[in-house]
Amino acid sequence: MKIARTIPELHAALDRERPIGFVPTMGALHEGHLSLIRAIAEPQRVVSIFVNPTQFGPGEDLDRYPRQEERDFAFCRECAVDVVFAPSVDAMYPRRTTVVSVSDVTERWEGAHRPGHFDGVTTVVCKLFQLVRPTSALFGRKDLQQCAVVRRMVEDLNLPVNLVWGETVREPDGLAMSSRNTRLTPSARAIAPELYRTLCEAQSKLLEGPESEEKTRYIVQNSVDTLERSGFDVDYFALVDTDSLKELSIATSSASLIVAAKLGDVRLIDNVQLGDF
Repeated sequence: MKIARTIPELHAALDRERPIGFVPTMGALHEGHLSLIRAIAEPQRVVSIFVNPTQFGPGEDLDRYPRQEERDFAFCRECAVDVVFAPSVDAMYPRRTTVVSVSDVTERWEGAHRPGHFDGVTTVVCKLFQLVRPTSALFGRKDLQQCAVVRRMVEDLNLPVNLVWGETVREPDGLAMSSRNTRLTPSARAIAPELYRTLCEAQSKLLEGPESEEKTRYIVQNSVDTLERSGFDVDYFALVDTDSLKELSIATSSASLIVAAKLGDVRLIDNVQLGDF
């Protein structure tokens, strides 16, 4: 396995004659990341490990985001990764004069609660695509809005990369795996699975029919109340169109339920789909 710290080292490490499967990460790898790496179909596996500062807003957890590079490298070796790109901030951003910005799909939910977040995501992902030039890139569906935003960017800019979506990998109690889970206190960790349980209960009720706007409002509000009674500070809980992330008043075959909520100072997101992504 080759480790590239600079852009010239990355170019030297890649075999441009072989198709590349690529998994971009911010490190602190867990089974969710590893499942994506194992799912790479191309003969050359590339992973990036870069805590991207431009997708963190003021007061967010950039400084506290878990960093465990040597452990991440060991995981990558176990998964037969060919090249790990682990650049410094200066290597990725010698200047910050260009921003890749996607409108519309970014303006709700995470975009509304974290201004500028998605500009940071799309800029770094676009830069990584240009540097690695992957045949395919794999993303986990836990970050549903991020998936929709990246898909929109690739479509709008005609980027020559096939996007592959991996299912959310969960702990045995249902909690979606996330690098931020390591920051949960023991008491918060015991409560955290309620996020997924509440999503599943709402999903089941919405799929029961018959559909109505009143029923949807009741289920959504009841879910928020349930989470708040459990100790969550809910940013949003909503039924949305999976592609556009626009809020829906009744369930459709292209709908998803999304949630973001805090336990203490740890912010968790999750989703379940009612139809295909």
